[in-house]
Amino acid sequence: MLNRVILIGRLVRDPDCSYTSSGIHVGKLRIAVDRRTRNQETNERETDFIDIVVWRQTADFVRDYVRKGRLVAVEGRLQVRSWTAQDGTKRWATEVVADNLQALDKPREGEEIQPLTPPDDPGPEPPAYVQAQPKPQNAAAPPADRAQIEGDEYDPFE
Repeated sequence: MLNRVILIGRLVRDPDCSYTSSGIHVGKLRIAVDRRTRNQETNERETDFIDIVVWRQTADFVRDYVRKGRLVAVEGRLQVRSWTAQDGTKRWATEVVADNLQALDKPREGEEIQPLTPPDDPGPEPPAYVQAQPKPQNAAAPPADRAQIEGDEYDPFE
């Protein structure tokens, strides 16, 4: 089986970066990707808006260097999640979990990129309260296939 996605598109808005409850840096962004075909009635290109999730160092890069309108290449895997909303309805989300994200253009002339990190943000290191919690002695290691999706209970698009 194969689950690989490669996209090139422009950021619709500035990325939203935060930390999970376990201190892992996560970023969410949405890119606009034009379709190759045109609408037969209007002869205009149609656009898909695709949600992207980035973790750890990639989230650091996105936080510090990528802004609305930038052209990016994203490589990752497609993920479909479901949950039950507060009103009891079943909800679904389809997103790309990025393994690699690259900026393909340079900032516009005179545009200075300021990191999105607020002054009280702990940066790429987990908050102190996460480091202070000891790991249980009898805790089993997570299965190898779960290491990639650590913190998947966190819904970055909610």
